[in-house]
Amino acid sequence: MEIKILGISGSPVADGNAEVFLNNILDFAEKYDVPFDVRTEAVYLSTYEVEDCIHCNFCLTKQIPGKYCSINDEMQEIYEKVAHADIILLLSPVYFMRTSGRMAAFIDRLRVFIFGNITGGMLKNKIGVSAAVAWLRNGGFETTHMSHHFAFLTLEMIPASAHNCISPMGASAYSSPDGTGMFDKKIRLGVEHDTAGLESGRMIMKRAIELSCLVKK
Repeated sequence: MEIKILGISGSPVADGNAEVFLNNILDFAEKYDVPFDVRTEAVYLSTYEVEDCIHCNFCLTKQIPGKYCSINDEMQEIYEKVAHADIILLLSPVYFMRTSGRMAAFIDRLRVFIFGNITGGMLKNKIGVSAAVAWLRNGGFETTHMSHHFAFLTLEMIPASAHNCISPMGASAYSSPDGTGMFDKKIRLGVEHDTAGLESGRMIMKRAIELSCLVKK
């Protein structure tokens, strides 16, 4: 038996702090010792075309295999990955104290898993993990996590939490030196220097895997 983990980066920046943080969390998950095979996959929304939900209600009655939404973009490919995952990790940079616009558009398109005539209820009891990268130490982590947790709750997923994780709501790493908000042109990937933030990602993923094991048992 295996646990499939899908990590989704909501950053528009390829190979930036968010994607580095995501990869670090997924690398840990693959090495974590559990009685199941752990398989991970990353989706970088920086490389996908994902349009806004237009609330056309196509998904309520007109879904067919291979077409869950009326919009002709690259979301169907991601839908297939989401449907087969046991753990879904949403990781976003903090934009104006909230999740990114790209991640918000992605979350809105998950409506197909609530009302879809084929896919409705498909994410129920899957494990949801939130992660965020902020420029400032206190610059919007928890409001970003709330955006993700509201999605998990609406989809009837099980949000993972860990007390020893900076924020119990999710993995939290900053990208400026020590979270001060100061700019250092020599540092491009500041998240790599946030030891506690990187550890928070491992702790929340550890808890998510434990929850997934319990669900599978």
